[in-house]
Amino acid sequence: MSERALEPIIRASELGQHAFCARSWWLSRVKGCRSGNVRELATGQALHLAHGHAVRSYQRLQRLALGLLVAAALAGVVGIYLLT
Repeated sequence: MSERALEPIIRASELGQHAFCARSWWLSRVKGCRSGNVRELATGQALHLAHGHAVRSYQRLQRLALGLLVAAALAGVVGIYLLT
């Protein structure tokens, strides 16, 4: 097994946790202590997930609107061309 495989993986969420509170990160990562507010964390994760779905939906609608705008502009140009 390579040395790289033995190195611990630090996830982006852990970097955020460390930036917010290094002691909290150390307690969970090194000492293995569990958070006392598991229910609140689960609620926060669910809310973030729902928000992410909403953002993706809005982005899809925005792309659809742009596509329809381009199609309307092309139809207008073709209409003007055919009328002249």
